[in-house]
This record gives sequence, C-alpha cells and structure tokens, in this order.
Amino acid sequence: MNLKLSDVAKIRRPRINKPLSKLGFPLRAPSTPLSVEPLPPAPKTGTNFDTDWARSDVARAARAVMVDAVMKPAVTALAAPSIQGVDRLAAFDDANLIFAANHHSHIDTPLLLSSIPLPWRRDIVVGAAADYFFNNRVKAAASALALGAFPIERSKVGRKSADEAARLLDDGWSLLIYPEGGRSPDGWGRPFRGGAAYLAQRCRVPVVPIHIEGTGRILRKGNTLPKPSNTKVTFGAPILPEPDERSARFAKRIEQAVAQLADEATTDWWSARQRAHNGTTPPLAGPNAGAWRRVWALNHNQNKKNRRAWPRL
Repeated sequence: MNLKLSDVAKIRRPRINKPLSKLGFPLRAPSTPLSVEPLPPAPKTGTNFDTDWARSDVARAARAVMVDAVMKPAVTALAAPSIQGVDRLAAFDDANLIFAANHHSHIDTPLLLSSIPLPWRRDIVVGAAADYFFNNRVKAAASALALGAFPIERSKVGRKSADEAARLLDDGWSLLIYPEGGRSPDGWGRPFRGGAAYLAQRCRVPVVPIHIEGTGRILRKGNTLPKPSNTKVTFGAPILPEPDERSARFAKRIEQAVAQLADEATTDWWSARQRAHNGTTPPLAGPNAGAWRRVWALNHNQNKKNRRAWPRL
C-alpha cells in the first residue's frame, strides 16, 4: 500500500529523550491483547513467599534470642526433654547436616531447635509445609522469623522447593526436615518420603536420623490445649547414601535408622542393637491391625511415669 505524505506526517515516532520503559514493543515486552484473558498475578504466599530476609544477620540474632530466651525455657517446662546421642555428631562439627526426624506435634520444631547442639543450631533452616505455615503473609513472616522456616511442598518433591533447599545446603546451612510430610494422625509413624534422601544425594550432605518420643502426649494433632509430659530426643549417627543408591531406598534406610532409635529410646541400647542386627526392629508404623488394636498398643507402650502435671508456681 502506498502512503501519502500527509499520512506519513500523522505517524507518531518516539522522541529520543523518552525513557525506554515508556517505549512500545519491541523495546519492551508487549502488553496483553484486549481479546486475551491476562494471566493472574503470581501469589506471594506458599512456595512463592520470599524468606531470604529471615536469614540476614539481624534476623538470625533475633531468632537466637527467641530460641534461647523463649523457646528453650517453655520447652523445658512443658516437655522436660532428655537428650541423648549428641556425641555421635562430634566428628561432623565442621559440616552442615540434614536433620531428619519423626513428627507427632507442633511442639517438635521448638523442641529440636532448642535441642540441636551448637554450631548447627545457629545455622539451621526448617522445611515447613507451604500450605500450612505459608498460607498467609502474617503466618509466613512469623514462621520465617521465629523458626527460620522456608516453604516446601509436602505432597511431592516440588522442583521449586527442592531447588531452594539445595541452594541453602550449598550455601552452608543445615536443614531440619520431617520426611513423613506431616504430623502423625494416630500417634504411630508414617512412611518416609524421599525429600531428605534426594537432597542428601544431590548435595552430598549427611543425614542425621532423630527420634522424638513423647510430644504426642503433649499436643497431638487435632488437640488445642497442651498437657505436660516427659520427652526424649535421640540423635543417631550421620549417614550418607551409597554410590548410585536410589532416593527411595535411601529414604527407607533413614526410616529404619529412626525406627532403631525409637527402639533404643523405649528399651535399651544393647537390646535395640541386637534387634537391628537380626532385622527385627519394630517399625515406626506400629502393628498392622485394626484401629482399636493400634490405639491399645500405643497406650500400652507409653510409660505412665512420663505423664506429668503442670508445675505448681
């Protein structure tokens, strides 16, 4: 089509001093056509919540004060923890670690943050469920600041969550994670998922199995009011995946290590080692029976001396 001189004069050209951000395509990204439904804005909660600020020097100092001055005294009064197996970590004091624990209660994280020894306690992040702890910005900010938490997808090994966890491990942070993916619904354990195993293989970081006993008596899933009880935290020796070992198999080994610690915590070290050698360690999942039988077995195994009353002030 031929243009007339008058048509050429009507064509608007950008001025040289006009900012590039104000110029049109192709100098900036094109806008969405009016006939196309625009994409919704990316949410700023869940796995998209930014937690980098919670690992700044100021935030770390504030978190250290909260752990030592608030969490630890509260946990001591509520749970009276007995901590065993810390000596098994002595050879790894210059390495970052993945701490993998069973999970029964919201008390577990404050208990572990005040029980994991230095230097890891000051340089640890917590993998927290994105759909629970990061479902709104207020709860997300509180979790990131107080617990050092960052969001992970618990229903699967999400790429975004896995990349963030791997980045933190590569930067020298230690990681606290619950391979069960959530709190136990009935007091017995659930099969371990592959998140901790995958990260250990990807970053070549040892996994420390941990067994927590007694927090289900304090605040079980579904309860709102805590009840004091004695607890026990048992640390196992750090383990690494074998060459070419699959994540599923390594996850099973981590689960077996935690089960052996559970046996050790409820009986004695020598008997637990014998059962581990013979392959007869009781599983974390409990008996394969009806619901009433599982409840009976759980209550039968709990020692009544662990139940405590609130201290008289």
